[in-house]
Amino acid sequence: MTRVKKAVNALKRRRSILLRAKGFRHGRGTKERQAKDALMHAGKHAFAHRRDKKGDARRLWNVKISYGAKELGTSYSKLMGGLKKAGIAIDRKILATMVEHNPETFKKIVAQVNK
Repeated sequence: MTRVKKAVNALKRRRSILLRAKGFRHGRGTKERQAKDALMHAGKHAFAHRRDKKGDARRLWNVKISYGAKELGTSYSKLMGGLKKAGIAIDRKILATMVEHNPETFKKIVAQVNK
């Protein structure tokens, strides 16, 4: 049986790995084995942090809403509880953008909750 060398396939695989590892520091950007290892770790972190990013965004929205509520003399928890009781279905992302960009609209919502 004829012997199969990996020539073209090995070069393609090596080129692909090194292109994805471009910009990595030290040997991780130039040596195939180190690049492959670095890419595996990078992939794990990217997967985990895509989930963390959502929680980080929600935490930031909560801080912004809390700040806006305190300026108007109420607390975050009272505001959120009041919104639920009043049947106002505005999510935290929208409330946070209101605090930042449309403070007068946010003020009207807080006034409606405090009734």
